Amino acid sequence: MDSSACKIEWIELPAADLKKASDFFSTVFGWAITQYSDDYWLFQSGSLHGGLAGNTPAATGGIKFSITVEDIADALKRIVEHGGVVLKEKSEIGSGFGFTAAFEDPNGNHLELWASQ
Repeated sequence: MDSSACKIEWIELPAADLKKASDFFSTVFGWAITQYSDDYWLFQSGSLHGGLAGNTPAATGGIKFSITVEDIADALKRIVEHGGVVLKEKSEIGSGFGFTAAFEDPNGNHLELWASQ
């Protein structure tokens, strides 16, 4: 099977407050965000595209993904400065797989960070 046929193409994040979500993700992570409709905004991060779904409750369980950053401590600082909450400080994954941390965005979604060092 061709691996490009099975790549993750689109991620949707609940965002009851679209303006707050847009400000947070564009400022903290540099995502490009555009308004598609009154209750759905589009984002792009590198080659990944997705949507911010207005009027949708926060996701605190279920499928999770990690956002790759160069410096977890710096990212956590920016997250807090822009209305997020640190859920788990930087910790080593082990066996040379890098480091991780977890946070809650201003809409209440639980997400993770990943960095190689």
